[in-house]
Amino acid sequence: MKKAVLFVFILICGINAFAQNNIPAGFDLSNYGVKIEPDKRLMTVLATLEVARTKNAAGEDVPALKTPLSVEGMKFREQLESDLKLLPADLRTKISVFVERYKKARPKATDAEIVAPFISMAYTLSPVPELADPVITSDLPGDLLDVLDFAPLVREFYRRSSFSGNLNDYFKTYLQTSDSKLRNSSKQMVSDLLDYLHTKPQVYYTEKVKTETQKAGSKKVTLQKYEERSRERRFYIVPEMLAPNGNINFLNIGDDYYAIVPPDTDLSSSEARRAFLQYVFDPLVLSNSKDILGFRPNIKTLLDERRKMNPSVSPDVYLAVSRSLVAAADARQLENEKIRIATAQARINIQTKKTDEEKRAVSAELEKFKQAASDETAAQLSEAYESGAVLAFYFADQLKGLEDSGFDIASSMRDMILSLDTTKETNRLEQFAEARKRAVANRTTTVVKTVSIENPVTAKLIEITKNIDAKEYAKAESELKTMLKTNPNEARVHYNLARVASLSAQSIEDGTARNLKLKDAQESYSKAVGIELGKQNPDRVLLSLSYVALAKIYEFFDETEYAAKIYDAAIRVGDISGGAYREALDGKARLLKNQ
Repeated sequence: MKKAVLFVFILICGINAFAQNNIPAGFDLSNYGVKIEPDKRLMTVLATLEVARTKNAAGEDVPALKTPLSVEGMKFREQLESDLKLLPADLRTKISVFVERYKKARPKATDAEIVAPFISMAYTLSPVPELADPVITSDLPGDLLDVLDFAPLVREFYRRSSFSGNLNDYFKTYLQTSDSKLRNSSKQMVSDLLDYLHTKPQVYYTEKVKTETQKAGSKKVTLQKYEERSRERRFYIVPEMLAPNGNINFLNIGDDYYAIVPPDTDLSSSEARRAFLQYVFDPLVLSNSKDILGFRPNIKTLLDERRKMNPSVSPDVYLAVSRSLVAAADARQLENEKIRIATAQARINIQTKKTDEEKRAVSAELEKFKQAASDETAAQLSEAYESGAVLAFYFADQLKGLEDSGFDIASSMRDMILSLDTTKETNRLEQFAEARKRAVANRTTTVVKTVSIENPVTAKLIEITKNIDAKEYAKAESELKTMLKTNPNEARVHYNLARVASLSAQSIEDGTARNLKLKDAQESYSKAVGIELGKQNPDRVLLSLSYVALAKIYEFFDETEYAAKIYDAAIRVGDISGGAYREALDGKARLLKNQ
């Protein structure tokens, strides 16, 4: 029973993609209109920007743009710089002049903000090798028109540099990187959100189009009829080595949605969630546009009030409905998932407690966590409301009612809209002001705790590690247990306790005693994993090492099915410096070989 509890604990307590194992077997992103695919236009535009140079204070030539990149992006930047050493000097000068002039006109913009409109511009161009300008430019936004003059330089760069000759190889590199880094987290993101909404996105949108044809034998009489036409809708996840690290650029062009992301982005906990939700909700809003029209004056009144505070808020009612749905679903799904995980952890924890007082303490902690999660949702919805998602609270309430019903959001949308009472939405910010304050204070407290506690704990763990290396296991265990009393939620303490137990077991000759020691290690590794996965930004190295150590213990006990699944979890964490990725691959291969 203990083994089963520990295993369930590992598999159900992860919020992030690399820690979860709940993607349905045979899950295919293409069935949901999702494609992971680099874009050669974008690759060319950003590579062109990379060659721009300027002078620093010492008069040295340095890159005009130094956007922060991912680890893979930095490697690619170095390769690109080497490949473009022989770029014609006059071309580099022309590109540099354009970029310098553009930057000077925007002195307060960061390099990532400078790059953003160039990313949008790439999607107005025709595919390589032409990279032709758009036929119609009158409806393009102003910031995009400002960079459209860069397109001729992009075309010249493509023709005169070595980039075009290497582009196919670069493309293959992008694909390989996205397969190893993005595919699993993409599946997790899509699976999590669609499972929460109990729906599938509309991959094809059907509309009725009025057509006119000349009546046979008549020059004046025309016949009108309606035809049904289907359009394919796609959501592209675009891995881009030169995309600013930590940034996700989202574009919607007709029926195509693009989320441009650095190659090592964990999509399951990123802004890409909202981009995908937009893809899901847009056709639902369009299908219910007639019902929304009846509420237009009242929704517009809410928007007008927000625009007094924030003129950048869009007055578009349908956009407000769509954004409100996105904000509500994003916040509610996260809260629902956090509480589900915390509840599962609490149930397991209660089973280990002996007295009613200890069990009540666990329940009380769970209630505190639920309140904190609810406050954080209120804060997120308040921020969305201020940005124009004036129905975010309303839709969050509606989604909360649907969470356990299993109803498809698509079939429930019309009832949700028709039940709207906009008079209740006017004072939402005041209604949740206290919850928002608590959430903001909790965010601040978390940061303060991290700064004030981490250094002493780290210093003490370094000392204990010396004892472990010296094989002074009893002393290390004693000090770790003392630390655990004041730091019960510090994953590193549990991890080191597990290491001590595992290493101690190696010198125990009695089989029963040895196995009990390994069970202690197993339990401590599991606790380390569970604590780390509860964090917004878990320590992936610690997770990688813990997963592999756990898998080896299950393998030792000949529980190969469990071991294989935990090795899979370690592999999903990825090949990170200091982790145990290679050991996970070897372990999985060893199990497959012995089947």
